[in-house]
Amino acid sequence: MPWNSNKYGSPDISNSYKSLLVIIWENMQILLIAIALAFFIRTFIAEPRYIPSESMYPTLKVGDRLIVEKVSRYFYDLKAKDIVVFKPPVQLKLQGYKNNQAFIKRVIAVGGETVKVKDGKVYINNILLEEKYILQKPYYDLQPVTVPKGYLFVMGDNRNNSNDSHVWGFLSEKNIIGRAIFRFFPLKRISIL
Repeated sequence: MPWNSNKYGSPDISNSYKSLLVIIWENMQILLIAIALAFFIRTFIAEPRYIPSESMYPTLKVGDRLIVEKVSRYFYDLKAKDIVVFKPPVQLKLQGYKNNQAFIKRVIAVGGETVKVKDGKVYINNILLEEKYILQKPYYDLQPVTVPKGYLFVMGDNRNNSNDSHVWGFLSEKNIIGRAIFRFFPLKRISIL
């Protein structure tokens, strides 16, 4: 019998009601814990991101979905060729971009390094940067610039179709959200970055 009976043989609704409340409360606790864990993981550990533009083509295509991890930047320094997701710097905010719009680019140089683009080639400290991942060589030149400490020089892999450091300057490391590490969609392109 689904209901407990009282001494008169009629269903004891109060016990069934209490049991239902206990089940609801337990499920609510599980749901709240799941929401808190999801918030914690997304805020401090990793989050999914969607690629909206062709600035990182051919490495990343429009519609690719990535996992961006946020922990390692506290334990190791970013280096050339890392792919980073970041909040727009002041220079882009002045162009109308909002703080909630994330960008994705490849680190080319870190603080203290000098970047130069000449004859379609990128040089770091006068050493040619080997880049098998770019779509095509840049059509522009860039006079040597030294990246200040605490900043990065970032570029898209689609060099001639990327709003990046060659246009707007250096990126503060404080703007970094995380490092792109894994493409999980589309399934046929699953890969570690």
